[in-house]
Amino acid sequence: MQQSIALLRQLLEIPSLSGQEQEAVRALAAWMAEHGFESFVDEAGNAVGVLDGGPTRDGSPRQDIVLLGHIDTVGGEVPVRVEEGRLYGRGAVDAKGPLAAFAVAAARVGLRAGWRIIVIGAVEEEAASSKGAHFAATQYRPTYCIIGEPSRWNRVTLGYKGRLLIDARVRRSMSHTAGPDASAAELGVAFWNRVRARVDELNQGRERAWDQVLAGLRAFNTASDGLTETATLTLGFRLPLDMGPEAMKAELQALAGDVELRFRGEEQAYRASKNTPLVRAFLASIREQGARPGFVVKTGTSDMNVVGPVWQCPILAYGPGDSSLDHTPNEHVEIAEWERGVKVLVRVLERLTES
Repeated sequence: MQQSIALLRQLLEIPSLSGQEQEAVRALAAWMAEHGFESFVDEAGNAVGVLDGGPTRDGSPRQDIVLLGHIDTVGGEVPVRVEEGRLYGRGAVDAKGPLAAFAVAAARVGLRAGWRIIVIGAVEEEAASSKGAHFAATQYRPTYCIIGEPSRWNRVTLGYKGRLLIDARVRRSMSHTAGPDASAAELGVAFWNRVRARVDELNQGRERAWDQVLAGLRAFNTASDGLTETATLTLGFRLPLDMGPEAMKAELQALAGDVELRFRGEEQAYRASKNTPLVRAFLASIREQGARPGFVVKTGTSDMNVVGPVWQCPILAYGPGDSSLDHTPNEHVEIAEWERGVKVLVRVLERLTES
């Protein structure tokens, strides 16, 4: 096991905040080159490794399987260490753990006639840009796609909610604090309260978090230059399948009044089909490892939101690790679980490329 997690530990020891992934990308590309891949760094800065098995024996078209993980992380240092069978480090779960599992599993499977197995360590997934996935979406047309995100080793993820981020600003002329005029801070709070009330209305009759609009106040700041005072708010929304970013924008603009709004980070919710050869390959492979497989949908977003609508192929997200540890000071992966995830991925790739 210590040998099998060497790549993951190496990646964890290299900080790779969104926009600062170059060293980790080079390390992954070098590892893949040493393990039989045609490896390179693409124009977006992604690490790419290709196992090209060449033409099929019967002359039918070659097919691609893309394993798309992300190599960037959020901030916060989690000292890399192994304790009681757990590997700690920022990205151990989200999502260097799944990405390293992709690379190790693909290397174990090796070349498969008629198939290209493509492992991508994408940049800027944790940023609203999703730069790496947007570029990859223009470069490939896979038969199957696996997104590298934690689901636990015995579950697969079929969907992610949509997203909308808003930077709101309230400005007003200074007045004496003893006067009757509302401050910029109070006007900003009033806007947030209107948003919360409207979200509550939209969620009436929606019992599951997956079906709801989830709203959060991520930041609130005030400033003054002595003449004008300003309040700035950052709001984040997780959106269900039937509420796209454009519809949510219209709701917010109707509530804004004099509040200035700037929208970013727009992603449509996406849910994949359960009845595909890809899903069946995972179910069978998880059962082989002695577990009953399960399905989940997530209230966050992932690169599935980016490439799923473009590629329109069987897709799901998979990766060892407990997603409740994402972005936390206690982020770690159970080494035994990680290795079982690798074994599942090996059998999935073998099953898909035998067909």
